[in-house]
Amino acid sequence: MRNEKQLPVQKRMDRFLEELKNEGRVPKLLLHSCCAPCSSYVLEYLSPYFEIYDFFYNPNISPREEYEERARELNRLIQAMPLVNPVHFVEGNYEPERYYEMVRGYEQCPERGERCSICFSMRLEESAKKCKELACDYFATTLTISPLKNAEIINDIGTRIGEKYGALYLPSDFKKRNGYQRSIVLSKEYELYRQSFCGCVFSKGVNHEES
Repeated sequence: MRNEKQLPVQKRMDRFLEELKNEGRVPKLLLHSCCAPCSSYVLEYLSPYFEIYDFFYNPNISPREEYEERARELNRLIQAMPLVNPVHFVEGNYEPERYYEMVRGYEQCPERGERCSICFSMRLEESAKKCKELACDYFATTLTISPLKNAEIINDIGTRIGEKYGALYLPSDFKKRNGYQRSIVLSKEYELYRQSFCGCVFSKGVNHEES
């Protein structure tokens, strides 16, 4: 029999969710969300299994107007979608000065380089802290739905940070199972604002459709 750890990460997630279903319990999940389009499929996929605290913590997003638009759209989506279990919108602090300080010296890094890893770490560390604060059982992130982001790097960071704070991180690759394509369909269905760049000032001009 194939070792569980050798299975693709999303198949492991599917198995874990099936176990939760069989146990009949509904644990609490802190879900870090980067935007409404990326969250749409992930909420649809996970809400039958968890009570979700949807955490919008993205101080990398610039300018403030862009940040506020994405926060509003995520909150609107949560209210509009017919989700199975309760989903709560939780907004973190908008602290772009902290982001710029953390990526100082990495401004010229290409997309998907070290600057992005620093950004992932910043957001996932705050998510782990919020997970503990809200007494959630697990935390995860919608970032892995993007075909432009490396899910393995994100999951390695999330796992390491979870161990640091004593919070259980759920590795994912939400782009699998046609997750990214489903997010496009849901974005059209709910007429979501779909941004054209990742979020930070350094990503402007790069062809992105999700953060």
